[in-house]
Amino acid sequence: INGGGKTLSPGFIDTHSHANGNIFDRPDALPVVSQGITTIIVGQDGGSPYPLSDFFEKLDAAPATVNVSSYVGHNTLRSAVLGDDFRRTATEAEIEQMKEMLVSELKSGALGLATGLEYEPGIHSETSEVLELAQIVAAAGGRYISHVRSEDRWFEDAIDEIILIGRETGMPVQVSHIKLAMKRLWGSANELIDKLEEARSEGINITADIYPYEYWQSTIMVLLPDRDPTNRETIANVLDQIVPPDGLWMTRFEPNPNYVGKTLTEIASLREVDAITAFSQIALEALEWERIHGKRAESIIGTSMDETDISALIAWPHANICTDGGIINLHPRSAGSFPRVLGRYVREQNVMSLAEAIRKMTSLAAENMGFTDRGLIQAGMAADLVLFDPGTVIDHATPLQPTLLSTGINSVWVNGELVYTNGMTTAARPGRVIRKN
Repeated sequence: INGGGKTLSPGFIDTHSHANGNIFDRPDALPVVSQGITTIIVGQDGGSPYPLSDFFEKLDAAPATVNVSSYVGHNTLRSAVLGDDFRRTATEAEIEQMKEMLVSELKSGALGLATGLEYEPGIHSETSEVLELAQIVAAAGGRYISHVRSEDRWFEDAIDEIILIGRETGMPVQVSHIKLAMKRLWGSANELIDKLEEARSEGINITADIYPYEYWQSTIMVLLPDRDPTNRETIANVLDQIVPPDGLWMTRFEPNPNYVGKTLTEIASLREVDAITAFSQIALEALEWERIHGKRAESIIGTSMDETDISALIAWPHANICTDGGIINLHPRSAGSFPRVLGRYVREQNVMSLAEAIRKMTSLAAENMGFTDRGLIQAGMAADLVLFDPGTVIDHATPLQPTLLSTGINSVWVNGELVYTNGMTTAARPGRVIRKN
């Protein structure tokens, strides 16, 4: 193959993906492979397909363009055991049930345990519960990855918790989509890195993944730790310290789909109320809709991070790149994360060298996930490859046009088969399930 003077890299590994939600509807995974991603790791933020054996077998029978691996979600286990009565501490008998389920999922090939401690039902768990489950994973040679308990108000405590889990279990632990998502935390990236390095010097294998955007996507309720949308004081603090009204916009709102794409400022204007009242009203309406229909009614994008912190955390030698995105998603990270790093953080801003960025997308990501058969170009490795132009590669997706594909990625091979070239996927579906041995 004539590479035309372009750069050949190992296939990019997305260590935090939600593409499992549409992988069977969209097996071409165009927004994924068009970034150069050849392997995705799902089962994130505490939620995983259950049982994994069924999910893996379905992928074996109907492969996608990309390789797929998965963690088992703590929230998935907790929901199955506690049901609707999850707003409390789990009993020892319930933890034993979770352990049994966890053992079964690990035998199916899960990489380890993923927690989403800022979400229901994990937010109601005590550290001791998580630690008991983590010990099971450590004994099986697995790993731990976590959307930590807080990315804003109690961030320092949340980092202490994951460090504790790494210390007590001895297994590798990874901070999901690491960020400093609150004004009072801005400018403290170096202090955070010092804390992580101190843990590593103690022998704790703590790492992180990160996506290159100042805004995140989640639910409006995650901003309310007491889950009380009538608490105006809490909402006022949210809008002052975490996400400003003109930096919060709806990506889903079932009670009124016309709000999608609008900021809280715009919604407040339409309702002729102040931003705090508008926040409270839409949260209450979403809860009522969910009560009636039994499924999620809303999602938001919030602008909460500082670019200087993002650059510092991306450059940390133990942080690999991720998307935190799906195949169908209204956050631009789903279509633009990896090219954005190559185009903006390497070529334009010189935050790191091209070689270092590639390491963070390939061999470091593989190491942080425990993969030994991919992430490098050498004999015996899986033939996951990306041919791209470092002089032109760039993202185009924006919050208002989140599905715009990146450019500069010329060709992508998965397990030796061409899956993407000249802006289009091929008919090949060579992706494999990567089960932990």
